[in-house]
Amino acid sequence: MKNLFIKCVVTALALAETVSASGQTTMNLNDCMRYAISNSTKVRIQEAAIGDAQIARRDAALTLFTPQITAQTYAYYNFGRSIDPQTNTYFNTTSFHNNYGVSAGYDLFDGFKAVNNYKISKTGMLIADSQEKQVEADICLAVMEAYYNVVYYKRLCDVYEEQVAAAEQALAKAKRQEELGQKGHADVIQMEADLADRQYDLTNTFNKYLDQKMTLSDLMFWPMDEELVIDTSMPVWQIEPVATESVVDFALEHNPGVRIASWKELNAKRELSTAKWQVLPSIGLYAGWNTSYYTYQGAATSPFWNQFRNNGGEYVEVSLQIPIWNRLAKASAISKKRNALQKATAELDQKRRDVESEVRRAVQDRDGSAIAYQQAQRKAEVQAEAYTLNLKKLEQGLISPLEFQTANNNYLKAQADEMNSLFKYLIKQAVVRYYNGVEYVNQ
Repeated sequence: MKNLFIKCVVTALALAETVSASGQTTMNLNDCMRYAISNSTKVRIQEAAIGDAQIARRDAALTLFTPQITAQTYAYYNFGRSIDPQTNTYFNTTSFHNNYGVSAGYDLFDGFKAVNNYKISKTGMLIADSQEKQVEADICLAVMEAYYNVVYYKRLCDVYEEQVAAAEQALAKAKRQEELGQKGHADVIQMEADLADRQYDLTNTFNKYLDQKMTLSDLMFWPMDEELVIDTSMPVWQIEPVATESVVDFALEHNPGVRIASWKELNAKRELSTAKWQVLPSIGLYAGWNTSYYTYQGAATSPFWNQFRNNGGEYVEVSLQIPIWNRLAKASAISKKRNALQKATAELDQKRRDVESEVRRAVQDRDGSAIAYQQAQRKAEVQAEAYTLNLKKLEQGLISPLEFQTANNNYLKAQADEMNSLFKYLIKQAVVRYYNGVEYVNQ
């Protein structure tokens, strides 16, 4: 049963390579990131938020630059005592009244509320756009980590697959030598145990490969009924020296998170200014036109169009509203807006500190990962040479299978460390590039 499962693992790995070679599109890292952005529900949610910000900006512009216009009409029958519009005397005849009117109003001074709201709405558009970029960056970084994990475990599966094949050949040879009296039974048992270890490592690594591949598919919103085929070749690396301070300065000025916090502080200042101006009187200008039509039961009245024209009237109104006592509502609003400004300022300071720390840590981690990768390369080369020599010694009977297993484990660990340090470096390098102004999808 164990050997059958191992064969299934090897077959699955071979099938993945066959599917890739059969014409199905093989996606590299950039393809995966772009696919994830175009299909992510988080991006779609943010696009809806941008739509709301656009509507808010339009409404603020209309409030600032256009008057409010309304039209009204009403009609009613009066069955009791009423006043004759012609003689201004009371009468008890049933009458019908119909009124029409159009009015327009514009706030000449509202404490700069409309002006500040328009500025706030324009900043809100910038915030929404930056939030979308921030969401895209978070998605790209998550996809990158999952992608490299898939490549890492796939390459590690290939290594363990070769080890299993080599261990099976060595065991078969040892059994033959045991039959010829050239090896003891203990050596054969030890080699069987080594083969079991290699098979276990292959199975465990293959399961991790499938798990990371599912994680990548979920991040990309990849269709569940389609096979995701990615490029598992080892990426090329290169050192890109950068000045830490220049990256920090650029990030503090252009990073979406910092810009969002800065714009929120600016809007908080505008809202506080608006709240302070609300303690002053407000001035409004209004104009309108209205007309009416009426009839009396049993009496002759002018036709509708004559009354409509003759009863028409216009008016112009200027209003001044002076706030005297509103139960401290405006004073409370000022205090709340002042607290909101303090909160926004503190959040901006915190965000600037976080971004600066993240940039310095990213540069430090990238440089450290570069050194670690170079050392891992050298260690892998030495361990590969040692493995080749120990394999020859094992075939010649100069070392025991246990000693060879130790050398083999060191060789496998060196290969794993080399790949792990490379992918860690590539991720940190991408983070540094991002903070230096290069988006993940453009790297």
